[in-house]
Amino acid sequence: MRAVGTAHSGYVISTIDPRLYGSFVEHLGRAVYTGIYEPDHPTADENGMRRDVIDLVREADVPIVRYPGGNFVSAYNWEDGIGPREERPVRLDLAWHSSESNHVGIHEFADWAEAAGTDMMLAVNLGSRGLDSARAFLEYVNHPGGSYWSDLRRKNGREEPWNVKMWCLGNEMDGPWQIGQKTAEEYGRIAFETAKAMRAFDTSIELVVCGSSSPKMPTYPAWEATVLDYTYDSIDYISLHMYFDNHAGNTADYLAQNARLDDYIATIAGVITYTKAKKRSKKDVYISFDEWNVWYHSREADRKVLEGNDGWPHAPALLEDIYNFEDVLQVGCILNTFIRRSDVVKVGCLAQLVNVIAPIMTVPGGPAWRQTTFFPYAYASKYGRGKALNLSLDCPGYSTDFAANVPYLDVSAVETEADGALTFFIVNRHQSEAVDLDLALEGFGERKVIMDKVMEGHDLRAVNGPGAETIAPRDGAGASVVDGRLAAGIAPLSYRMIRLGA
Repeated sequence: MRAVGTAHSGYVISTIDPRLYGSFVEHLGRAVYTGIYEPDHPTADENGMRRDVIDLVREADVPIVRYPGGNFVSAYNWEDGIGPREERPVRLDLAWHSSESNHVGIHEFADWAEAAGTDMMLAVNLGSRGLDSARAFLEYVNHPGGSYWSDLRRKNGREEPWNVKMWCLGNEMDGPWQIGQKTAEEYGRIAFETAKAMRAFDTSIELVVCGSSSPKMPTYPAWEATVLDYTYDSIDYISLHMYFDNHAGNTADYLAQNARLDDYIATIAGVITYTKAKKRSKKDVYISFDEWNVWYHSREADRKVLEGNDGWPHAPALLEDIYNFEDVLQVGCILNTFIRRSDVVKVGCLAQLVNVIAPIMTVPGGPAWRQTTFFPYAYASKYGRGKALNLSLDCPGYSTDFAANVPYLDVSAVETEADGALTFFIVNRHQSEAVDLDLALEGFGERKVIMDKVMEGHDLRAVNGPGAETIAPRDGAGASVVDGRLAAGIAPLSYRMIRLGA
């Protein structure tokens, strides 16, 4: 089987915003406690943060992290997480039926983010609270001093403001599971007024309004049209969320699901374009896809806690999906979709970063380790920054009941900023046949293979664990550039990254 096409230096989709490869830490399960924060751990720093986790976050080069939720934020009082730890209240978290010690709040998370080399993307509570809490939080975080909230921050040990630029106006406000769920009209109004107040403080901040929490919601896509009608000229992004599963056990259908993702993005891009025209606006609004991942392995195990059968435990093990090799291919396809849609999707957050449906796992008191999905995520983050290229590729495909002619090869290409390399991210969905890739390179000058990494040949259900990371990239073989053409044999059910340099 062959796939033939062209990569041309002039066929640019967009310059990729590095924040496309962001992630997410919520006060949920063990994401914070025994995830990023474990003061008694052998690697803990002076702030109680696990250095082994920080090292892995730095390895993945995570550019931005959304915090503190997620569903958690819709009943969260941010003031509970400031001041002396011994004076902070313990609260019951209704979203995840857990108790929250508030030992980690904005100060601790900001220190962790700095140590991990990432920026903060903060969310405000528009569920149980609203405008006044949001503007106070913004003042606390971003004002230099001389006001009540900024002086309280300084009293609490942080002299300089953090100058956080990206703010989420609530979370999944269309969801019936949400504390303070709202109709599109109710949410549109409160989001508009909150945005207005926050921009009165600082016009340079970037604001994210809630879109649909899933394309399966009955209000989709009318929700986006209504919310944007209220907020279009006051915000910068609309958020989308989507999770992927293989409950049916059908690998072909599972690995085609990014076609649904592509349709979701295209639909909301259309709503944005329509609203811009309706408003006669000169402003561009983009998509922040600030929750996405594979999520289904742990759902049965979570039920006991979420139904309240365990009372109100602190930091229980929740949403601890253990990812397999099949999920590597899925995550690779999702990331390829975001790269190809980087003209409209500017921000993305893999949900989540540590322990909770995460690429990084920890053992309390023990090691941190990389899940199988860590590798395609880290490769995209490190080598997928630059100009996304629009490839022309003719490849055989297959059909599902939701997508026609899904190509066996899923490919994205980026001319990277750091070193000018041309990077291809490739997934072969075919379950038994290799695909011979033959790609003409136009306008790039002389190129040669400078890096070739592959994940192949594993059982689809194979997983990593704290004792062994056996599902990991190895050096690929056989890729070459001859007479301006890249040739490579892409093994069945494989993920591959090939980088070409001068």
